[in-house]
Amino acid sequence: MKRIHLFEFEDFAWFPNTLRIGLTRLIVVMHKLLGSSADLQQLLGRALAHSERAAIVDLCSGSGGPMLEAFQALKQEPGRQHLQLTLTDLYPNLELAARINGQKAGIRYETRSIDATRVDAELRGVRTMICSLHHMRPEVARGILQDARDQHQPICVYEISDNSFPISLWWLALLPNFLMVLFITPFARPLTLRQLFFTYIVPVIPLCFAWDGAVSNARTYTLADMAILLEGLQATDYTWKTGRIAGKAKKLYLLGLPKAH
Repeated sequence: MKRIHLFEFEDFAWFPNTLRIGLTRLIVVMHKLLGSSADLQQLLGRALAHSERAAIVDLCSGSGGPMLEAFQALKQEPGRQHLQLTLTDLYPNLELAARINGQKAGIRYETRSIDATRVDAELRGVRTMICSLHHMRPEVARGILQDARDQHQPICVYEISDNSFPISLWWLALLPNFLMVLFITPFARPLTLRQLFFTYIVPVIPLCFAWDGAVSNARTYTLADMAILLEGLQATDYTWKTGRIAGKAKKLYLLGLPKAH
């Protein structure tokens, strides 16, 4: 595989949740700029056609990424008014959970820690991993895909980089990533004094975002890498599809689609 499994700050349990939330709010802004919700609306429409339930189980949700916007768009489609969305994370964003739970129809944020490698049996529906599969080592990523197949649940993996740059150019992204944070932070919601302080006064968030962004690219599974992950996972009652999505970035997807019994 081309990818290199380096660390990202937000992966560590010791990383302050205040900073983690600050980073994931910026990721929401990035997805808005790149039009990710429209991509997901199309991909999830395909996956939901293979689901036993009108439900989406988002893994590694962070601050929601593009899923909230994609979910609302899907709900407007004919016959999808009863669609449900459950957000989950190993380190759940409790601030977002408090704003969502009991207030937004059809959406809840699971406040328990949910490990994407061990999804609870009662969480049925289309599993989504939005820019998060690259956080997993190959053996773990393969296990996540295999579990979706074994549980006969659809899965949608979406990444906003295809890791096409030569290895020698990966680190050129550090400075642009740092500077980008300074420009996109005013669009983060909610925009808190804490976020502003750790961006413009003590620039911890830009530094961590710059590193994690560059490393995310280095860790992203290419289409060729995905093919390796899927070796031996083919089944007569389950179909795998991978591809690219044209747009403002080189986006990749992987769909696991169960066939009707």
